[in-house]
Amino acid sequence: MKKILYLIAVLFGSTMIAQIPCSGGTAAGFPCSNFKLMGQIPLSFMDASAGNDSWGWTDPQSGKEYALVGLSNGTAFIDISDPIDPQYLGKLPTHTDPSIWRDIKVYDNHAFVVSEASGHGMQVFDLTRLRNVSNPPVTFTEDAHFNGFGSAHNIVINEETGYAYPVGTNQFNGGPLFINIQDPLNPVSEGGYSLDDYSHDAQVVTYNGPDSDYTGREILVGSNENAVVVVDITNKNSPIAISSTGYSNVEYTHQGWFTEDQRYFIVGDELDEFSVGFNTRTIVFDFTDLDNPQFDFEYFGSTPAVDHNGYVLGDTYYLANYSAGMRALDISDIANGNISEYGYFDTFTDDNNASFDGAWNVYPYFGSGNIVISGEFGFTLVRDENLSTTDFDDSGFGLFPNPASDVLTLTSTGNPLTSVVIYNVLGQRVAQYDLNNSTSETINISNLKSGMYMVQINNESTKRLIVN
Repeated sequence: MKKILYLIAVLFGSTMIAQIPCSGGTAAGFPCSNFKLMGQIPLSFMDASAGNDSWGWTDPQSGKEYALVGLSNGTAFIDISDPIDPQYLGKLPTHTDPSIWRDIKVYDNHAFVVSEASGHGMQVFDLTRLRNVSNPPVTFTEDAHFNGFGSAHNIVINEETGYAYPVGTNQFNGGPLFINIQDPLNPVSEGGYSLDDYSHDAQVVTYNGPDSDYTGREILVGSNENAVVVVDITNKNSPIAISSTGYSNVEYTHQGWFTEDQRYFIVGDELDEFSVGFNTRTIVFDFTDLDNPQFDFEYFGSTPAVDHNGYVLGDTYYLANYSAGMRALDISDIANGNISEYGYFDTFTDDNNASFDGAWNVYPYFGSGNIVISGEFGFTLVRDENLSTTDFDDSGFGLFPNPASDVLTLTSTGNPLTSVVIYNVLGQRVAQYDLNNSTSETINISNLKSGMYMVQINNESTKRLIVN
């Protein structure tokens, strides 16, 4: 079946099939539930032998969305502003050799790319160049290169502070490097952290969770092969170890992500399905006290597929589950120890066994609600079938100007305006305002950085906002 699907993709062009609903448990031959297929681009069309990581960028000038997809031989850029006809714009070739490991993050309209290829360092690419690509696909060149390290397994960026953290290099025992990227084309090394040895992956946040001892501090949570570590990295010259936590049946602590209230941290162990033999295991820690994180509970999926990268958006945990595809888990009742599966889209049709075939990564943070799945097939774009366009554009409320810069005016044709919450593309709350119960309100947004945000009005209606 998989070979047939690849052949169809090659014969019919860049998108394999566009906007196919999930009917009878499949969409264009791919197993699914509650998610429809928007479009696909196979590896062969992008002249690559393997796919891996992915991330996204929304142009603050136009609002257009772009997928950034890691390949064996470079990084692909895909215009998804028309999601049923995604356009492959071209590729930034690897800095040195091909590698199946490549990782991408975004800050201030620039992509930062690392790889486990020897001597690769960190590529910097100005994403605004994607606005004017005349004859795609083209071969892009990097705009800057940081050679302060060779290979890296992953890169983490805190967009609020303007720091990048490559992990899994040959420096600082494989712990995070501290690189100031506030001037994206001129990265500056500021040391690193070695106390907890190798970090396979990490999340770095400006902390606003329940532990008031660390409010406003820059906190790194590392997935360090055999433990989850918490480090205060606010002072780059003097990082402070906070805690280290294990769990039963540790095989390879791979990656994790905070819930939006930063109370819980959700972790995946990449090798436990192989070694222990149970179904996909998702591990939940209670991080109410960062000095003493507690194991809370485990959730087991419906297949023995291996878990890879997972991300939280609202009450959903989106998991790249390798041979079982993307799994969307409902975490709305996580406080009571409950997780359930909401839906899935499986790009690997052969089986759901414990293997490294299938979905490597998911990116669920586009304001449109479209979700990127990357990995063995290449690029796949899906969408929740129960998510309508009105979820992102309620005609009863208005925002202007949009794009905005310093001041934003909100209007209502119905219910009075009571509250506004603004989230960044990672689903993190960045601002909150209590309003005066009128039908027109003006708020100051001059503290928001350039980029795309989601504005939630009266705790129900959500609209996209571009900030210049």
